[in-house]
Amino acid sequence: MSERRHELHRFPWHVRDSGQLLLVVAAGVVLVASVAQTAVSGLRDVRFAVAFGVLIAFGELLRLNLPGDRESAPIGTAGALAYALLIQVNKQLIVHSAWQVVTVTAIGMIIGALPHLAVGRPARVGSMASRLLCVACVAFIFRPLAGDSAVVRHWELALALMTALVVLALLLEAVLTALLRVDEQRARFRVALVDEMRLQLPLGAAVGASALLIAFAAEVMGLAALAVFTAPLLVTQVAFRRYAGIRATYLQTVRALAKVTEIGGYVEPGHSERVSRLAVAIGRELGIHEPDLLELEYAALMHDIGQLSLADPIPGGATVLVSRRDQQRIAELGAEVIQQAQVLGSVAEIVRRQNEPYRDVDTPPDVPAPARPEDDAAPPAGQPAGHAAGQPAPGAHRSDRPPAARPRRAGAGPPLSSRIIKAANAFDDLVGSSLDPGRAAAAVQQLRLDTATEYDPATVEALSRVVTRRSVIQM
Repeated sequence: MSERRHELHRFPWHVRDSGQLLLVVAAGVVLVASVAQTAVSGLRDVRFAVAFGVLIAFGELLRLNLPGDRESAPIGTAGALAYALLIQVNKQLIVHSAWQVVTVTAIGMIIGALPHLAVGRPARVGSMASRLLCVACVAFIFRPLAGDSAVVRHWELALALMTALVVLALLLEAVLTALLRVDEQRARFRVALVDEMRLQLPLGAAVGASALLIAFAAEVMGLAALAVFTAPLLVTQVAFRRYAGIRATYLQTVRALAKVTEIGGYVEPGHSERVSRLAVAIGRELGIHEPDLLELEYAALMHDIGQLSLADPIPGGATVLVSRRDQQRIAELGAEVIQQAQVLGSVAEIVRRQNEPYRDVDTPPDVPAPARPEDDAAPPAGQPAGHAAGQPAPGAHRSDRPPAARPRRAGAGPPLSSRIIKAANAFDDLVGSSLDPGRAAAAVQQLRLDTATEYDPATVEALSRVVTRRSVIQM
């Protein structure tokens, strides 16, 4: 518990803010009004209400964890949408109200969530509120039209209307989820929305199709349609769960590898995790999409793994204080280690180029940098090699290129993810685990002094905004 509390204080941009509260309050108001209205008017078609309520609870019990710490309940959502879109069951006209749809859906969700709470899993109230509001939107639009003769007699019209409402519900859920992520993680709304739609598209199509099939098939098959057309969605959910499990396994493996440098005493405890979190926060600030954020997280966690090749650990593990030659050697060896996995090629390239300067303008591409006398001089006692006295730490390697530097095309800089890791690593090397806002501000200012060549100015400014937000929350 204490470790988790420290994590929240150290990285408060992950703490949920007022957006989720507003969403939960809105869903709560709709739920209270629905329960009250249903209690006054009475529960209609009790047998059907219980059957769909059980399906929704079952779907909530089988929640699906998606990449990016998302949560979905495909079976429960499909069942709730089908209940909202129901017209007839066994040729019997269904007349339940939108209020009843919201009530049955909410009760099913709560019952399905209880086992999760019993074993200590998070309630995920925000996600539940989002799904409830989407179902409520469909119900309040469609239920007044469900008994209309044109909708009952013309299935083409009913299908078109139902399809439009299902698409509306899925889009609304994507928008609400994106807004939550903007509020929680300071992501850009446009980027968050695109990520949500990209992730939800295949699963949302399966959910919408299942809801439509259940609603239409119930007219002929009765309640048996619930079991028949839920089965394919269950298979789809199992496939998504397996995919999410593979991604989670990769991340756990990468984190375990990152711990090796800490256990061996090559870097300060927590350094890799801090750099990873800071790099991801900077990436969100710069509008990086989620697939690239995942690669950035992998690379940031393993950015120092090349230090395992050093005979003697760098004091404090601060690579920002060593020569450019040693930095590049560590990066190259780290990239070679990562490439052995044969599944993280792009991550290896990010790590390989993490120490390249943002602008290499002071040395022609084909001419090696001239050797300087001070490069070969022994450093003062207690000071890491390559750090000249009186020089700012991040700039100590500014002109200290390896003689065999690779030629680079004019204007060709390192990838954005490499530039982010370079800045995040330098910041953490200077600040460490300190939470002092003054020390953090001084480190950011020191990086700004090197934006002419070493650091990407946009990345440093994004780092500054992230650090400032953190400091303001702590104060």
